[in-house]
Amino acid sequence: MNRSPRQLSVSHGSEEIDVLVIGAGQAGLAAGYYLARPELSFQIVDRHARVGDSWRHRYDSLTLFTPRAFSSLPGLALDGDPEGYPTRDEFANYLETYASHFDLPVHSGNGVARLERRADERFAAQLDDGRYIVAKAVIVATGAFQKPIIPTIAAGFDSAVKQLTPESYHNPSDLPLGMVLIVGDGASGRDIAAELALTHEVVLAAGRSRRLFPERILGQSTWWWLHTLGLMRARPESTIGRVMRRADPFPDRDRSLDDLERRGVAVAKRLVSSQDRLAFFADGSKRVIDSVIWCIGYRDDSAWLQIPGSTRSNGSILQEGGLALPSYLTLIARVVISRNQAVISAA
Repeated sequence: MNRSPRQLSVSHGSEEIDVLVIGAGQAGLAAGYYLARPELSFQIVDRHARVGDSWRHRYDSLTLFTPRAFSSLPGLALDGDPEGYPTRDEFANYLETYASHFDLPVHSGNGVARLERRADERFAAQLDDGRYIVAKAVIVATGAFQKPIIPTIAAGFDSAVKQLTPESYHNPSDLPLGMVLIVGDGASGRDIAAELALTHEVVLAAGRSRRLFPERILGQSTWWWLHTLGLMRARPESTIGRVMRRADPFPDRDRSLDDLERRGVAVAKRLVSSQDRLAFFADGSKRVIDSVIWCIGYRDDSAWLQIPGSTRSNGSILQEGGLALPSYLTLIARVVISRNQAVISAA
């Protein structure tokens, strides 16, 4: 197979299917791969215009933090060096090719505006175009990078200070000359700091201590060790899973604070307040800045999920082992089908 993704007909009535997949990113497409094997009717809907656009809309120099060998979806390998890191556009195009290769029923440019549970225990999804889909099960694969967090401290900066996020920043030309403050020293913050150090003065406001792991251990990729030892398959609620989530490590790739300082990045303590063009840090120091990039994380956008008891107060979905509570929405991503029942577990 090597065709364009199947496009769904648009009508303003309602249609009934077995499974609705919300999101055509890597989790949603992988779910579609498994759903296509049994005789189930399913659809994948995604608000972006093209499969892969969630990646295309991020900064130009982005590369994945996992090598190609561990970034491929089931059934179709990523071309290129298996130990190399795919670029943003390479991975976006791979997702589009994946949907086409397996002829997955993707309806792009049409998200879910509202999802409710009916009295008959099925789910009713109202799409952006007004159409309704009624499904026996729903897989929510909307991803972890939905709404960039911009803290209240941002309001203290003067309007002349340009403020961006990893979603609105694309390359150094987006920023005026002068001092750039990057708030947040996670993987994205460090990537952007390294890139901007070539064209701008950069100060990176670091937060909690970060764990970086080497790319190779005893000659083997660290990802190979994580896979071989079963750490990549650890369930989030397991002891190992909890330890790994607390550590939240990412590959070094010359992104340690010492490496960044050698590139010319000034590393500061946590940002505590702002006034006009001044940024104040936890150690009492301050700097005059011209622009800010907020790299402090994302929050879930689940206002469309109108099922009582399914979300926390911060909008994140209540779930255990990949199943939402108490409504049994399905979250991600590996689907195992028996004759009469779909059993869905977290990847």
